[in-house]
Amino acid sequence: FEHPEMLAIAKKHKLPQMEKLVAEAFPESAFENVQASLDNMVKVVSRSSMVSVFEKPKFRDTVKVLAEPEREMLVWGLQQFLYGDQPSGFEDMVSVLHAHKLAKWSLMTVIPVYMQPLREVFVKPTTAKGVIQYFELEGLHYKPTPSWSFYSGYRDAIEAMKSQVDAGLAPSNPAFTGFLMMSLPEEYLPKRPMPKPKDEPAA
Repeated sequence: FEHPEMLAIAKKHKLPQMEKLVAEAFPESAFENVQASLDNMVKVVSRSSMVSVFEKPKFRDTVKVLAEPEREMLVWGLQQFLYGDQPSGFEDMVSVLHAHKLAKWSLMTVIPVYMQPLREVFVKPTTAKGVIQYFELEGLHYKPTPSWSFYSGYRDAIEAMKSQVDAGLAPSNPAFTGFLMMSLPEEYLPKRPMPKPKDEPAA
C-alpha cells in the first residue's frame, strides 16, 4: 500500500475524509434526530466512491418518500448496527430497503465500514464471490439479498485471512478486501462485456 499506484488508488477513495465524516455524523446521540440522520445517510452514500453511481440517486430519492415508520426503522436499524444489537439492526435496514428494491450490499455496509474500518467489512458482490470461490471458503454462500448470516460469516473470514498476512497488507478492511480483489486471477472476476464496434463513418 506504499507503492505509488496504490497510494493513488487510496487517494481516490478518500478513506480518512469519509471516516471522519461518518464519525462526526453518527455519534450515538445523533440518532435522536431522525431527519438529520437520514440526511447524513444520503450525504455519505452520495460521497462514497464505493457505492455505484446508479445506486446513489435511487437511495436519495427513496429516502425522500419513506413513510414515517420506515424512516424511523431505517435510522433505528443503523443505530443498532453501529452501537447495539447488530443482527436486529441489520435486518431492520434490509426490511426497509427491500420494500423499495434497494436492499443492496453496498448501501448496507458502506456506513458501518467507514465507522469501524478495522472491524466491519464492505461487501462488494464481485469481490465477495471471487474470494469465496478462490479461497474455497466453506459455509459461505453469497446471495444478492443481504443477510446477517452471510455478513457475519464473511466478516469472520476476512478477519481470519488478515491474521495470516503482513500487517502492511491490511491497514483497514476496505484496503485488505481491495487487495484481495486485485490479487484474484482473472477467471475469478466477472467478465466484462466487449464494447460494440462503432459504425463505420460514412464515405
